[in-house]
Amino acid sequence: MQHHYQTYIPEKAIPIVQYLIEQHHFTLKIVNQRQTKHGDFRKMPNGRFQITINNSLNPYQFLLTLIHEIAHHVTYQKFGRVQPHGKEWKTIFQHLMLPFLQPDIFPNHLLPILANYLKNPRASTDADVKLSLAFKEYSKEIGKNYIFEVPYGSLFKFKKGIYKRGNKRRTRFECLHTTNKRVYLFNQNVEVEIYKE
Repeated sequence: MQHHYQTYIPEKAIPIVQYLIEQHHFTLKIVNQRQTKHGDFRKMPNGRFQITINNSLNPYQFLLTLIHEIAHHVTYQKFGRVQPHGKEWKTIFQHLMLPFLQPDIFPNHLLPILANYLKNPRASTDADVKLSLAFKEYSKEIGKNYIFEVPYGSLFKFKKGIYKRGNKRRTRFECLHTTNKRVYLFNQNVEVEIYKE
């Protein structure tokens, strides 16, 4: 069960990940995409630890998410219950990521963006717009646009709804749902489909 993750990460990262899995005992499960999160770490009722990662991530995002979750596990082992994304976790995450920051594993132009993100990693990689967009270059769905590419006043489809793009706030766009007439805020790097009438 443990080792089908190899197909999901850059080849040169496999030995380091293998070592981490053997060193910090946990079960790794690859699951269908969840809208709300890329990965998850939890202690199971039987006392074992489990990490789950979405199968929809590109290799670089998958690797970063996996190390993010392993960092939660290591933090828990070392410090017990502390703030989920507090200073202990940040330090461990930075330390665990260091061996991976090399051009054999991540494309050159991703390295400085990753290094910058790791100076003060946030709870979600999506919170770092530069990193999130850099990752999306490797996984952007065909036929999709980012919301910031949708012209003001144009219609777009997201999930089952049709929305009209409105004003930009600091980092998000106000979009009007054409059916229920409510305004929703969209992050600028959400992928949507331009609506052709």
